Amino acid sequence: MPTMSLKQSRLSIAEICIIIGLALVPLFVTFPYRVNIFLSWEGAYRLSIGEIPYKDFGMPLGYGYWIIPAIFFKIFGPQMISLVKAQVFINIISGLAFRSILKSLQVRPGVRFLSVLVFVLSYSFFNFWPWYNQTVIVYELVGLSFLLKAIFSDNRKRSYAWMAGAAFFTFLSLFTKQDGGGMALMLCLGLLAYNCLVTRRWVDLLVFVGMYAVIAILFIAPLMPGFAYWFNHGQPPHSSRLAVNDFTDEIMGNSNWIKGYLVLVGLCLAAGIKSWNAWFRQRRDVLFALLTIGILGEAAIFQVTSYTPPDNNIFFHSFAFAFIATYLVDLLQLNLDRTKALAGATALVLFWWSGTWWKYIGRFTDRLFPAQEVVADKNGEHENVVNRRNFMVNTDTTDVPVSTWVFTDLAPFKKIYMPASTVNGINRLLQLPVVKEKKNGDIKVLNMTELTPLAVVIPYRTETGPDFPLWYHLGVGMFNRQLAAFKEKVQNKHYDLILYEYAPTLNNFFPFALREELKKNYQQVDTFLAPRRPTNAIIEVYVK
Repeated sequence: MPTMSLKQSRLSIAEICIIIGLALVPLFVTFPYRVNIFLSWEGAYRLSIGEIPYKDFGMPLGYGYWIIPAIFFKIFGPQMISLVKAQVFINIISGLAFRSILKSLQVRPGVRFLSVLVFVLSYSFFNFWPWYNQTVIVYELVGLSFLLKAIFSDNRKRSYAWMAGAAFFTFLSLFTKQDGGGMALMLCLGLLAYNCLVTRRWVDLLVFVGMYAVIAILFIAPLMPGFAYWFNHGQPPHSSRLAVNDFTDEIMGNSNWIKGYLVLVGLCLAAGIKSWNAWFRQRRDVLFALLTIGILGEAAIFQVTSYTPPDNNIFFHSFAFAFIATYLVDLLQLNLDRTKALAGATALVLFWWSGTWWKYIGRFTDRLFPAQEVVADKNGEHENVVNRRNFMVNTDTTDVPVSTWVFTDLAPFKKIYMPASTVNGINRLLQLPVVKEKKNGDIKVLNMTELTPLAVVIPYRTETGPDFPLWYHLGVGMFNRQLAAFKEKVQNKHYDLILYEYAPTLNNFFPFALREELKKNYQQVDTFLAPRRPTNAIIEVYVK
């Protein structure tokens, strides 16, 4: 095994410092309440207090996404900021997994350093909060790192140990989200199939599939029969939500980065390969190409199946960069391992991805060079200034700028700021007679809002049961059967307190039909803004 030079050792240390250093940044800042983060908190909280998915609550996904946040809740407590700490850990793991993939493919140190920098800047640095559309990719990256270690290991026992790790994390990817996890499995099978074809060790493919199946059974069997109803594989009442024209419109009409990278990958292969037959036997080179093309294909599909937020799929930049840069340094005879060349390339990468870090520096430049709204002429009169910052007049009278949001002393919301209306509304809620009179969690609460941490603040016991949804998005997180059950409970005045979030611009994000029943059977005693940006939803408070 070749020894690592001092310069390579320093680059390795620099890579790890970049991965860990930038991942730690969120620990030193405060945050506005994030849209949809209530779901992350709710799932992590329920797991952390011992509730069992599909028996105590149902959801259309697996519970893989909530495992890490639940562990951090057990360690640090069920605070919103514990989710940020969990994401710090996830970002570190994702960076190390990506670096491990490049090391297994023997990417040159200089290119590897730049690729790690691109990965952190383009994908992980701005992910301060955990979200399943990102966690599914992180588990995939860990699975791929284990798989490549298994493929290139000379020790058969060690190879199967790595393969078991690959099967486990690839399944966790599927058990986090079906689309990304399914494509992760297909990519692993494709890489293994090629390797088996070249090495004639077809047993490796069978071992991986067998390990994956055993792990899946061990996870799923204890969760039946509720799992069969809740987990979405296209069965009623779920729908696949796949349409051919969605893919063609997005891929052919947009996806310029992905298509551009594919063109460059093709040009690199055409220019760099002298004999395709000989190249086909070079396992690392072929696996690198297959992995890169597979990641680009996955990103093209993922942007359609997981369309919100719109930047879910940008994990592909770093893979494409690593592949293209590897070929370019050979074709152009560049030595990125030299200090000056690497420093110049690093500056170019930082300039390329300046959008991820400039917003922090921009806060200081805005103060140093404030934009002028008016300017005085020689006669002392003031002329209105119209520029790119103010040429549009904001007519939204309901919006509450984040700059005016405030903090609360309530522990679950530590370091999190919200609209003043939300904070004041929570304070009024805690003073309601029904809340003050029923202590020790005896109060029956239906909380259909984004303020799920109120379960700890009030406190109240979360409602459980195999037909109780984790969240209330009609047609996504719950269905007509659950809606009918909630309607019946409202009509029978089962709950002491009901919190309902009315978001008129979101399609049944909280079921509209239940609001009609609330108006008939409960008394609305308060209303305040929901903690979302833009502030286009309100929280309504109902009592018997």
